[in-house]
Amino acid sequence: MAERLDRERVVRAALALLDEVGLDGLTLRRLAQDLGVKAPALYWHFASKADLLHEMAATMLRDLVDGEAWDEATLAGSPWQDCVRDSATNLRRMLLAHRDGARVFSGTLVTDEALRDAVEVPLGILTSAGFAPDDAARAWGTVLSFVLGFVVEEQAVGGAGADDVDGVGGVGDADGARGFDERFGFGADVIVAGLAARLR
Repeated sequence: MAERLDRERVVRAALALLDEVGLDGLTLRRLAQDLGVKAPALYWHFASKADLLHEMAATMLRDLVDGEAWDEATLAGSPWQDCVRDSATNLRRMLLAHRDGARVFSGTLVTDEALRDAVEVPLGILTSAGFAPDDAARAWGTVLSFVLGFVVEEQAVGGAGADDVDGVGGVGDADGARGFDERFGFGADVIVAGLAARLR
């Protein structure tokens, strides 16, 4: 008996296909072929490729929140500066876990509980540190924008994989002086310094 087709199965197959062929090669026709169904069967679950990409991004974020890296207890006990850096690092790892992960995530709307769960603790830490709620939300948005832009570049030139985020790094910058890990850490530190200046 054939395995039942549902949204979860479609999304997991889409993420696997993404890792194999990249975003440009991810088509509903190819996905249907991998699932052993006709393409119209996918439209019972997703109205369009864009709809599928939204759910793929949400699933990536849910996997992060449910995983060991996003330890809310650890985040809750951290200084706000460490929370910002750790959140950025974990988001980067999430995006690097899939080929073209940043491109998938950057063009989508993640509106479900995964987003609320992901930001609740970091926002609470920032407001407890003295940031106004609006500034805390903008700070989180700035971190996300930095990480997305950074990883889009990193993946475009074949930078470090997910397992290398804490290592030496892969391809250097334009002058070859620094690896991606060092550049990423520098950018996160600049954001932290900028946010600290707003608290003065």
